[in-house]
Amino acid sequence: MKNLLEIEIGDVWVEGEISNLRTQASGHCYFTLKDEGAHISCVLFRGNAVRAKAQPENGMQARLFGEVSIYEARGQMQLIVKQLEDAGLGDLQARFEALKRKLNSEGLFDPALKMALPKFPRVIGLVTSPTGAALQDMLNILNRRAPWVQPVLYPVTVQGKGAEHSIAEALYQLSDPSKYNLPHVDVIIVGRGGGSLEDLWNFNEEVVARAIYDCSIPVVSAVGHEIDFTISDFAADVRAPTPSAAAELVAPDAAELKGNVASLAGSLQRVLENRLRHSLTVLTSARRALMPRDAERALREPIQNLDGLRQDLTNAADDQMHSRRVRLREVVSLCAAYHPANVIDQKSERLDQTCSQIERAVQSAQQQALERLRHLQSLMRTLGPEATFARGFSITTNANGDIVKSSADLKKGDVLETRLASGKVVSTVSKTKK
Repeated sequence: MKNLLEIEIGDVWVEGEISNLRTQASGHCYFTLKDEGAHISCVLFRGNAVRAKAQPENGMQARLFGEVSIYEARGQMQLIVKQLEDAGLGDLQARFEALKRKLNSEGLFDPALKMALPKFPRVIGLVTSPTGAALQDMLNILNRRAPWVQPVLYPVTVQGKGAEHSIAEALYQLSDPSKYNLPHVDVIIVGRGGGSLEDLWNFNEEVVARAIYDCSIPVVSAVGHEIDFTISDFAADVRAPTPSAAAELVAPDAAELKGNVASLAGSLQRVLENRLRHSLTVLTSARRALMPRDAERALREPIQNLDGLRQDLTNAADDQMHSRRVRLREVVSLCAAYHPANVIDQKSERLDQTCSQIERAVQSAQQQALERLRHLQSLMRTLGPEATFARGFSITTNANGDIVKSSADLKKGDVLETRLASGKVVSTVSKTKK
């Protein structure tokens, strides 16, 4: 395929709009050239970039002269750019660039102000057309990946005159839900499906960018297809290439992550094996003097492979830094749990609980002793003289307090005291009988 394209098509002039520009540290430039109907990947190597009449920029209308080829590692057709000329910007693109520069100078695109997306959102706001295919795509993905998530649709018009005000008003109201009697959402996805630059223009309006910037809730911009960029993408906290990708971005899928890890491990092994086989083939060809004499052609793919490896190394370093930050937060949280103030509070709470237990135990012991005392009093009343008095008996004592048991112990004139069940009687003996 590579030989066929390079021989049969060879060098061509192509005109279109530059997008997705990536400039590597090596000086090589990778970008997409697109028009209304198609797009093609392009690579401008450093040597040709130095000699170019103009430097590539996103949104630039350019004329390119280059060779059509195949990047074998990905099986992807690409244009090896040899010359680059500025073909001029269209009116909409010029307005886009002017507004982008203005808002950027005001700090609306400052990465330091971007909010992080919640890891496990419960309610997700969808600001899009209620009849568009983008809504159904997002709902299907959210239901598949995270069925516990509650999507909340705020229907807006996403195309035509005045649509930008509808989008901005939705963001302002979702940002202050209590004022407008709306449910609180954890993250907002704003966007629509693909279209031309004119179709997507409402998302390039200043009022939408400022509404996204002022929103107190993290906003994901998902407008058009992967190659489309709008002002809302720069103002949002996170840009998603498509609405479907936005739904996958905000909704976690643990099973998919596990599968991806296994798949990536297998892919990495296959890539390494392929690279080893490719290197062995190149080495064998070199030994047999079959390598092409064109040094530039021979170095094309190694240069691109080097750029790819450099990007992989950068991503790995970023992942490692993220892991260290998460560990640091865990250590800080653990130290806070064992802070002396927290330990003292826990000991104080335990001491209060112990005092309460002792107090309840003392009260219980007192209550048991009181009940025992009452039982003894009742027993005393039952077995004591009071019970006998209650049945009509009495006790008589003489003046000395001795109990009188026989009339023989008395004589006329003795003073007696008789104790009854209620009260006492004092009497004088006038006569005794045996």
